[in-house]
Amino acid sequence: MKNKVKVPDVLRRMNEIFEANGKEAYLVGGAVRDMLLGKKAADLDVATDASPEEVIAMFKKVIPTGIAHGTVTVHFQHQEIETTTFRIEGKYSDGRHPDKVQYASSIEEDLSRRDFTMNAIAVSLKDGSLVDPFGGIEDIKKKCIRAVGNPYERFSEDGLRPVRAIRFASQLGFAIEENTAKAIADENVRKVTTGISMERFRDEFVKILKSEKPSVGLKLLEEKEILSLFIPEFKACRNCIQGDKRGFHDFDVADHLFYAADGAPKEKLNVRLAALFHDIGKPEVKRVEERDGEKIVTFYNHEAVSEKKCREIMTRLKFSNAEIENVSHLVKEHMFFYESTWSNAAVRRFIVRVKKECIEDLFDLRLADVYGMHNAKVVALSPTVSNLNELSDRIKEIDAENSALSLKDLAVNGSDLIKMGIKAGKKLGWILNELLECVLDNPSENTKENLLEIAKKMNEKG
Repeated sequence: MKNKVKVPDVLRRMNEIFEANGKEAYLVGGAVRDMLLGKKAADLDVATDASPEEVIAMFKKVIPTGIAHGTVTVHFQHQEIETTTFRIEGKYSDGRHPDKVQYASSIEEDLSRRDFTMNAIAVSLKDGSLVDPFGGIEDIKKKCIRAVGNPYERFSEDGLRPVRAIRFASQLGFAIEENTAKAIADENVRKVTTGISMERFRDEFVKILKSEKPSVGLKLLEEKEILSLFIPEFKACRNCIQGDKRGFHDFDVADHLFYAADGAPKEKLNVRLAALFHDIGKPEVKRVEERDGEKIVTFYNHEAVSEKKCREIMTRLKFSNAEIENVSHLVKEHMFFYESTWSNAAVRRFIVRVKKECIEDLFDLRLADVYGMHNAKVVALSPTVSNLNELSDRIKEIDAENSALSLKDLAVNGSDLIKMGIKAGKKLGWILNELLECVLDNPSENTKENLLEIAKKMNEKG
């Protein structure tokens, strides 16, 4: 790798102001690592020997976002650039935050507090020269994640760092250096990791799920006994065998779920979450039956148990209510079974049940589920794909009819029924739902005249 890199124009111009005030400034953190990997740098973080007060005086718009820790956010040429004074940190009594922060005199001291060598490299904004006191450039070449200094100390300072190491391994395809890996599994380190907030774990967990192959990070989380700290439900999935003579599954439930996450679209977090949780209830309902002298493994009603567990896990990890509802709904509906013999009314009811806006995600989940059975991409002309394509075509035909698929699509509403003498309440709601059922069976019934007549008869029958 080169001894110098090209400094982004915005930072080069920013440095002119630092230099004019007799100060040094460096690009630090993940942006440097990404540049060395040939990737586009994302967030730009700057370290400087200027104090926060001096930075505030230099630039027109500065927000004191973390001034207690020497950090401010500089708004410069339409960008937000987090700028932190060189610092060293004291003890981490709570395993999350340093007890105190002291300003350092050099960039080398500042880099010594970083987590991994690949993140402990700085770029001088003056000339693009690299500062690499811990061999981070060489570790990037080797695709190696190595703690800065003593890994036990680094991980004992902040319990999130072991999770970050695994996340980087998953995102970058790097291996964790031997001593660093041993420290992650250390019992005392694990105690510190136990103390991190659910939100902090969730954020790293999500980044693992968004990586190219989530199974890499998920297996490392399991191997280092971190997954069981936050999602203990996966323990029962390991060695829960699914395979029988039918050959549906090559793996136990745990690996099936990990590989299913691999098979879900990378850009769809909700589908990857659903893929990871869709069978998590299987161990609870597993039964082995004898059929014609053969043992058959069954998991009746596992989707309902999985939905319940999915809600519990996502609530624990503090996902938003909308995310919980979306993912849990996919898990609940993932066992749909379409046949060509379905009537149009059955297709309409399917659309109503699974929700029109969720159908594409549900199909993606089905493909991820099949991917996870054998850890292999689903073949374009496979029975599964053909089945989904046929159902998709039929849904498009139904959609083109503009059929009523919800109460709001009916030609009558509650007010119409009240005007004809039906009192507001449970009975009115029941009648509206029955009218929808009629229209799902026969869309031609969806006229005001027809539905009012049907409603009248229902009301008279009591």
